[in-house]
Amino acid sequence: MYEPIRTTSAHTLPDVADFPHRSREEELDIQLAGHLSALLAVTDELRTLRPDPALDDAAEQLSGAVARLRQGAPPVRSAVAAAIHEPRLAALHQRAHALAGRALVVAASRADTAAAILAARRMEAHEAGRREYATAA
Repeated sequence: MYEPIRTTSAHTLPDVADFPHRSREEELDIQLAGHLSALLAVTDELRTLRPDPALDDAAEQLSGAVARLRQGAPPVRSAVAAAIHEPRLAALHQRAHALAGRALVVAASRADTAAAILAARRMEAHEAGRREYATAA
């Protein structure tokens, strides 16, 4: 009378081997690489607006850290062209400070000392930059 059901039910639990799993360390690597990549993008934008050798060094260190976390794959870099505007610089420093803080939390959770030191140094530098441009406005 009725044709038998040929597909599995939507209520059937999937087999554990059906989809890939990542370890906690792999997830933290992905998360840390993402935070450092975002920080690198903001650093590149700051470098475009206000060239500074310290920012150049920081960008290279961030690029190296991201490549290390991504098994040697270099991060995507962008060239940003924007007009210099002091309040924008303060906002960029504030955003970079927040991104470095997130990277520091993940690096500490992952026990990655090199990334934690890099993130802490970037936090200090961007806090100083934010204060410099905030008082100038």
